[in-house]
Amino acid sequence: MKNVTLKQFRYFEALARLGHFGRAAEACSISQPALSMQIKALEEELGAALFERDRRQIRLTSFGEEIALRARDILRALDDLEGFARASRGGLVGRLRMGVIPTVAPYLLPGLIAELTRLHDGLDLHVRETVTPRLVQELNEGRLDAAIVALPVSEPSLTEAALFTESFVLVRPRWDDGKPVPNRDALREMRLLLLEEGHCFRDQALFFCNKSAHAAPRDLLDASSLSTLVQMVEAGLGVTLIPEMAVAVETRSASVSVARFGNPEPSRTIGMVWRRTSPLANQLTQISELVRRSAGAVRPAAA
Repeated sequence: MKNVTLKQFRYFEALARLGHFGRAAEACSISQPALSMQIKALEEELGAALFERDRRQIRLTSFGEEIALRARDILRALDDLEGFARASRGGLVGRLRMGVIPTVAPYLLPGLIAELTRLHDGLDLHVRETVTPRLVQELNEGRLDAAIVALPVSEPSLTEAALFTESFVLVRPRWDDGKPVPNRDALREMRLLLLEEGHCFRDQALFFCNKSAHAAPRDLLDASSLSTLVQMVEAGLGVTLIPEMAVAVETRSASVSVARFGNPEPSRTIGMVWRRTSPLANQLTQISELVRRSAGAVRPAAA
C-alpha cells in the first residue's frame, strides 16, 4: 500500500462514478491511456481487480465497491481538510465549488459571478449546473461545497439558508393576451408544457395544477429547458409556467403573453445548502448573503 496515491484514488472514484473510461478521463483532465495505467497500477498495488471489463461496459467488482466507499470517505476528508485550511486563513479565498439548479443558473449566475469576482479576487469559483438530486449527492460526497436549490431539500446532513421567494407566471400564446387568467381547475384541463422529469420545477408546477405526474402523454409535453418551453408556447403547443426570475430573459424575443395568477400565487423558495460539517460554514453564510443581494438585482418587482 506504500505506493497508492491520492491521485489514483481520485481517478478511481471518477471511473467508479461515471462507469466509462473516456468520461472519467475527461473529468480528471487526463488522457484515457493515462487513466487506464493509473487504475491498473492501483489494482496491482491492492492485489485485486477493481472493475470487471468487457467490450460494452465496465462495472465494479465486489472488492471494488468496498474500495469505492472507502476512497470517497478519504477524498471527502481530504476536501474537508482543505476547507479547514482555507477557513483558517479567513476571508473568501481559494477554490469554491458551487452547484446551481438549471432554472436559476442562467438568470442569477452572471451577476453573482461578477460580484464575487469584484469583492473577492482570491476566490477560485467552479460552477456545476444540474438537477437537485445530483447536487445533493455531490454535496454529501464532498464534490461540492454548496448549492443553490429550491427549498426544502429535507436532507439531515445539510444546512439550509433561505434566500428569497419568487412567484411563477403563466406563459400563453400571444393571441391569448387579455383573456382571463385560468384558475387551478381550468389550468388542469389545458395542455401543460413542463421540464422533463428530474427537475424540481416540474414537480412544483404539477403540484400547483393538481395534475398527476403520470398524466397521459397528450396532456403533458416535456422540454429540457425553460427556453424550449417558451418557444413551444410561441408555436401554439400549449401553455407553461416559468419562475419570475426567468421572465425578462426568456420572453424578450418570444411572441408570447405573460400573466400573473391571482392569490394564492404559485411560488418557490430558493436557498443555499451546504454540509453541516463543512469547515467553510461561516464563509458560506457570507456568500449566501451576497447571493440574496444579487438575486434582488435580477428579479422584477420583489415577490
